[in-house]
Amino acid sequence: MTEPTEAPAAPKPTRIAPIVTTDAKSFWDAADREEFVGQKCGDCNQFTFPPRPMCPHCHSLNRVEVPLSGYGTVHSWTIPRHPHPFGFKEAPIVAVIQLDEGIRFVSNVVGVAPEDVKMDMKVEVMFEPTMGKHKVPVFKPRGSK
Repeated sequence: MTEPTEAPAAPKPTRIAPIVTTDAKSFWDAADREEFVGQKCGDCNQFTFPPRPMCPHCHSLNRVEVPLSGYGTVHSWTIPRHPHPFGFKEAPIVAVIQLDEGIRFVSNVVGVAPEDVKMDMKVEVMFEPTMGKHKVPVFKPRGSK
């Protein structure tokens, strides 16, 4: 009779954890639950990112957290090569994502070769673990697994 073998442990994350500020704590708490949220002004109804205490459009303090669709398109991208980005085996694709809600979000595009990233490529959010047991939103080509 053979002893049951344990499944190999998942590799430990190498991505560094986000810096969680007071203004952005609810955003990062939602990301840890794999929820993608944004902030909207309760008075002028404009989306804002990053989260902040005052609306940059009308200066209202009436802020509302709202779920975001998680869909967008690649607006622009780059691949930082030197110095090598800490926490990544391969240089990541750093992109500005134009979210369907109209705001732009800087993140990584994953699950695609750098030469296959295109302007206006449709992407969707997913979450990757960090060293600090947080999760960060990243984007993959829409419809990919």
